[in-house]
Parts: sequence; C-alpha cells; structure tokens
Amino acid sequence: MEQNIAQRIEEGKTALGIEFGSTRIKAVLVDEENTPIASGSHDWENRYENGIWTYTLEDIWEGVQDCYAKMAQDVRLQYGVRLKTIGAIGFSAMMHGYMVFDKAGNLLVPFRTWRNNNAEPAAVKLTELFRFHIPARWSVAHLYQAILNGEEHVKNIDFQTTLEGYVHWKLTGRKAIGIGEASGMFPIDAKTRRYNAVMLKQFEELVKPYGLPFHLEDILPEILVAGQEAGRLTAEGAKLLDPSGTLQPGIPFCPPEGDAGTGMVATNAVKPRTGNVSAGTSVFAMIVLEKELSKAYDEIDLVTTPVGDPVGMVHCNNCTSDLNAWVNMFGEFAKMAGLSVSKSDLFNLLYTHSEKGDKDCGGVLAYNYVSNEHITRVEKGRPMVVRTSESNFTLANFMRANLFAALGALKVGCDIMLKEEGVRLDAITGHGGLFKTEHVGQSYLAAAINAPVTVMKTAGEGGAWGIAILANFMRTKGTDETLESYLDEKVFRGQEGVTLAPDPEDVAGFEKFAERYVRGLPIVRQAVESLQ
Repeated sequence: MEQNIAQRIEEGKTALGIEFGSTRIKAVLVDEENTPIASGSHDWENRYENGIWTYTLEDIWEGVQDCYAKMAQDVRLQYGVRLKTIGAIGFSAMMHGYMVFDKAGNLLVPFRTWRNNNAEPAAVKLTELFRFHIPARWSVAHLYQAILNGEEHVKNIDFQTTLEGYVHWKLTGRKAIGIGEASGMFPIDAKTRRYNAVMLKQFEELVKPYGLPFHLEDILPEILVAGQEAGRLTAEGAKLLDPSGTLQPGIPFCPPEGDAGTGMVATNAVKPRTGNVSAGTSVFAMIVLEKELSKAYDEIDLVTTPVGDPVGMVHCNNCTSDLNAWVNMFGEFAKMAGLSVSKSDLFNLLYTHSEKGDKDCGGVLAYNYVSNEHITRVEKGRPMVVRTSESNFTLANFMRANLFAALGALKVGCDIMLKEEGVRLDAITGHGGLFKTEHVGQSYLAAAINAPVTVMKTAGEGGAWGIAILANFMRTKGTDETLESYLDEKVFRGQEGVTLAPDPEDVAGFEKFAERYVRGLPIVRQAVESLQ
C-alpha cells in the first residue's frame, strides 16, 4: 500500500491544501481519492501592535515554509520519497482583512486581520449606501476606513488582497481570488459572478471628493470560481515555498479561498438548502440559499460558495468559552472532593446529564457572552446565569441552559432566514468542539434550527483538507462535472456520518428558551452599563 502511495506521489497524482488559521497553519497532502496521506503544521499567534491585530510578512513566510517542510518530511518518513512535484496546490486562510501593496509590491501598512473592529464606522456608512450588510471585517470596510482616516498610504495603493490571495500571488505571480473569499472583499453579483457593478459605481461616487488615483475595481484581485486554474508555481515561488530547492515549478493552483468556503467543502455543504455550523470558541452558520434575501439584515452576511451561489452567514463571537469555564470549575470541585476525573470525562458527564433537564431548561436562562456579540447588540462580554425564584434550578437544567446559550445568538440570526425569509433547509452539517460529546450538541442544534443535523468523521479534517479537495477538483474534474456532484460522488460517497432529526419536544423547548433569551437581553445590556 505504502509503495503504491509512494508511486502516486512521485507521479504527481496528489493535491496539497494549506490553510492559515488564527493559531495554526496546516498542510494536508491528499491522494486522487482525497484521502489524507501526509500533513504538517506550524503554530503561530497574532500580535497586537499599535492598536492593530496583525501578523508580519516574516511570520507568514516562516510559518508556511515550516509547515510545508514538516509535511514533506512526513512524506519522506512514511513513503521514502522526496516531494519534488504535486498534482495541484491550493491556499486558504482566515477571512478577509486588509493587505495593500504599492506598484513595487511592497506592503504599505501592517496586515490588518479580521479581528480588528476599527473599521466599524466605515462599515455602517457602506451598509447604508449599498443597502447591503457590510461587516467591519470586510476588505472594503477597511479600505474606506483608511480613506476616512486620511491615512497617507492610501494614495499609493496598487493592489488590495487577503492573506491567501497574497501568498497565492507571490507563488504564482497571479493576482486572483476565489469567489467565496472575494465576496468578503466586496459584494458579488450572483448573476455575473463579478463584483457588484452598481455598488462599485456607488463607491466611486462616495470617494470622489478624496481624489484617489485609482478605481476600486482596478486594485481588487481577479475573481475565479472553483474548477478554474488560477496560475502555476513559478521558479521564484517554488524557492519561496520550499527553500531546499526540491520542489519543482509548474504546478497548477486552484483559486485561493477563505476558511468559510473551505469549511463548506469539507462538510459537503455547497448545494442550495444545505449548510454547515462550525461551533467552537465562536460559532457560525452557512446556509446556501436558493435565491438572495429580500433585504439587508445586520445579523446576516451575504457571501457565496466557491462556485458563486449565494450564502447567508450568521457569525457569532461566542460559543463554548463560557461552557469551558463552567466545566473547569466543576473539575476544581471534583479535585477538592478527591476525585480523579479527566477533562473529556467531565465534558461527557455534564453534557450528557443536561439531557435529563426540562425541555425549556426549567426557566433557567444563561448568556455566554465572554466578548461582545453584535448579533444581539451586546457591546461587551458579560457572561451570566439568570433565574427567577420559581425556576427549576437543577444541575441538568443549568447545563442545558448553558448549552442552549452557546447556540442562542446563532438561533436569533438563523431565525431571520428560516422564519422571516422562508429559507428552506433540508440538512445541515455540524463540526467543531460542541459536537465532540455524542448526540448532545448535535440534538440541540437540530432543535434550534428545526432541521436534521449530520456530524461526519471527516469534518475534523478541516479547511486544509477542504482546499486540497478544491485543488483536486480543479485538476481532475470532468468537462461538465459540478462541484456538487464531485463532492457527492467522489469525496463523500460512503463516508461515515450520523444524522439526527429534530425531536419535536426539544424544538418546542428550545423555542420557549429562545423567547425568554430574547426578552432577557436588556438584562445583559444593563450589566454592560452597570459592571465596569
């Protein structure tokens, strides 16, 4: 078997995906069947410098070179071959942010990551102008904020891109971006699969008084969709990725995509009426729409799949952090009582016990806001548990309320799509830490959105695997093969997964909890004012 894989590697019948996450860069090499055969990773942390969350260019290149080297070493140790060529390569990264360059290719200001919320004033003005929700993390919001601030560098901008777009450009020489990530740089026209022409004109009129020496469309990257070739590895790019000189140039690249798009691919959620929920430190839901929403909502970002179909995205800052804090506290108590309980056993015990609680948590209410939550308009983190003297305050209801709260803000946003807009959802895939305890988080998500939820083993492979799949799709797809059919037939056919339909009693209980949750939000907002 290993000899067969070694031969495939030498023949270039592979695809490599590399994703820049917030704390880790990961590389996954897959075979023709999209099975991971080697991997490597590099841990990194963003820096907070001069009021900006950033990574330096040195951080980026040292990280990706180390990550690639570890993956290549994994290949050598497992299969006894040196990695000289690869069938196709793809890059992915955390969403959007701000990277701008002058004509000579020099970075004009430090990379501003998605974590920076300093572009909020610009985002509000653009949302009003476009009548289309522009989040503060989007690239156009960062650009307009820099213009409003009168920042000196703006007049020298020749090219604006995102992190994966930058790496792709340096390795291939091509200024391109996948349509999913492009939709977080500037709004996309779903019909043309291009930047929205009407909004581009509106932006030009808006900034005309500033006398900028460029048009926005001219500094943005070229948009490509999944399946298109996005350039090839240059000789300079090969040395940049692999300074040992072993990797040869000429390898084709797929369009670089954002982590939201690769998450959709890794969970087989790219066709209309499907979606995925990623639930860890933060939580977000991506639902592929049959048509665009009737109007703009502050709670919903409108982005696209890697082929350009419209997606409604609900992104919440808080999910499991407060839950983890409670579990840690119960762990402290167990230790005081002389009990030796592992962290995983603690989670399983407490999560599973929550299923014995009342369907509506017995009147116990929880808010998991360790940080601000824009979906519910809470400006600072104030986690709390609230109850009346009549509430049924048991451990089961306490844990159930905190688990429901982890999905509370998400439900507020999803209900706009599912109830107010009538968006139809046949199935959704859950992945992330909330779903590690079998059945519990999965059944609560099914209750929150009133739709079947599937958890697959491969969802844990993550975005690096997702972009590797997109690279393989570009390399091997048939003439008329769609990404949907490729994923169904060649990636996920026969994959192990567990699907849970929503329990009607759980749905009714979550609805009752959610009504109480929304009515109680003024309590949290008052806590922000009162507890400084």
